[in-house]
Amino acid sequence: MPPITSRRGLLMGAAAVSAGAVLTGCTSNEPKDSDDGPADNGQAVADDKPGKEVTIGFAGPQADHGWLNAINDNAKRRAEKYQDVTLESTEGSNDTAAQIGQVETLINKKVDVLVVLPADGKALTQVGLKAMKAGIPVVNLDRIFATAQAYRCWIGGDNYGMGLSAGHYIGEKLKDKGNARVVELAGLDNLELTKQRTKGFDDALKNYPNIKKVARQAAEFTVESGQAKMSQLLQAQKDFDALWNHDDDQGVGALRAVKQAGRDDFLMVGGAGALSAFQEIKADRGVLKATVLYPPTMAASAIDLARALGQGKGIGGMAEFEIPASITLYSAVVDKDNVDQYMSTGFK
Repeated sequence: MPPITSRRGLLMGAAAVSAGAVLTGCTSNEPKDSDDGPADNGQAVADDKPGKEVTIGFAGPQADHGWLNAINDNAKRRAEKYQDVTLESTEGSNDTAAQIGQVETLINKKVDVLVVLPADGKALTQVGLKAMKAGIPVVNLDRIFATAQAYRCWIGGDNYGMGLSAGHYIGEKLKDKGNARVVELAGLDNLELTKQRTKGFDDALKNYPNIKKVARQAAEFTVESGQAKMSQLLQAQKDFDALWNHDDDQGVGALRAVKQAGRDDFLMVGGAGALSAFQEIKADRGVLKATVLYPPTMAASAIDLARALGQGKGIGGMAEFEIPASITLYSAVVDKDNVDQYMSTGFK
């Protein structure tokens, strides 16, 4: 999850390209077998067929970063897929006061459901509560409100899981190498998400006693900072076996620094799921061998969830009548073996 000022203040796994598969790939009008237990109860589940018309209010972020722009695009494209969905979309803002006003406008328009990726989860909690009290269910996207009372459903990525996935991937690649050395190019250190990604990475490496993390440098989720901080790492560390970079956008700069230094003696794992990273992995022409996902397709899934809420439906493949209260998405690893599967989800 990127920073509030420049990214997401801040999917599913290898079997599913996005969390949208929960609602679209796994839903069906097919009757369930009688031995399926509680699910065989005539429950209404979301599918692609037109149903009750639903107006969804979408308050997304300012598109000042590739990931954030993709969040907005995914939400709008998903809404266009459904004949029964009308999307009331705000301009998008990273200013909390402005976004609060935008959400209040959507509440006053009496939309059926709200999807909100808050510029600041804590700051927008009160307006989330206001919507819920007005009878408008809220799908809280990624940056979480301060209380569960402010949303009906939360859906978002797993920053700790990103670190775990990156650490295990690198660990498996280096487990047979004696005294392996790894370095980490993190994001902004004042963000909790950065701390979570680092902790997940460190916890994963504990499973590989032959691997030692010898350096860590914090960048700022930008191309420029990635290049500058990676140059510092390369100058300070003349010999290491693997790098984990928290963010594919800053990874563009990191790769520039690597090429300028003429280094090709280590493997690199990125983070988030940028199209440029997928293309580099597919070409297999440099140090970048994999990236762990925090994909913006979660916004499409949030629209799916909002539509289901507005129509009073559940999720196919689950026994419950209602959609879940919380969905944490899996941080899958994308490498040359499965990159083609994920290519269409990459953000620019």
